[in-house]
Amino acid sequence: MEPLHNLSAINASPELRKRLEQYGIVKTFSEGAPILNENAYIRAIPIVLKGSIRVMRTDEDGKEILLYYIKPGESCIMSFLGGMHQDTSKVKAIAEEETEVLLAPVDKVSLLIKEFPEWLDYIFRLYHKRFEELLEVVNAVAFKKMDERLLSFIKRKCELSQTQTLNVTHEQLANELGTARVVVSRLLKQMEDEGLVKLGRNKIILL
Repeated sequence: MEPLHNLSAINASPELRKRLEQYGIVKTFSEGAPILNENAYIRAIPIVLKGSIRVMRTDEDGKEILLYYIKPGESCIMSFLGGMHQDTSKVKAIAEEETEVLLAPVDKVSLLIKEFPEWLDYIFRLYHKRFEELLEVVNAVAFKKMDERLLSFIKRKCELSQTQTLNVTHEQLANELGTARVVVSRLLKQMEDEGLVKLGRNKIILL
């Protein structure tokens, strides 16, 4: 089998990459496609090779909030924990853009922990990073005003996409921030008046 050149996104030894290649399958998801659904049993752990994934949480009323993004070389720690304990997913993962993912079976991922200490270290580092990101979400919801959260969120999405222009609707932003569209629209207009952003049709330019 030919080597998967884009496995280089995973910062690991050649031996571990070879084993992941042996166990997993590579699949490409189009923008907006679901990769993991809430309440579904986790059969495989997604590791991003190219593109990015946003991980969301939905409440009883259907309102969503963004928890974190998964970038190339990273995986979803919630999938690790749920899969290893044969539990259902508590989050949903959606392709932020066209995304290439290595899907590693849960049982094989568990075996790698015993064989490769670096794999366990990888999981702990991911856990640490996601924990910090979730603390940021809690901090933002509890202590920041919505205008601060919105501007910070726009900057974060621009950084992720490496662009100053976001092609996104007010409805999408509202869903990811867990608020109402009218609130986002009002705050964006206020930001435009302050010279922070420029608005277009389904487009936001960070100035």
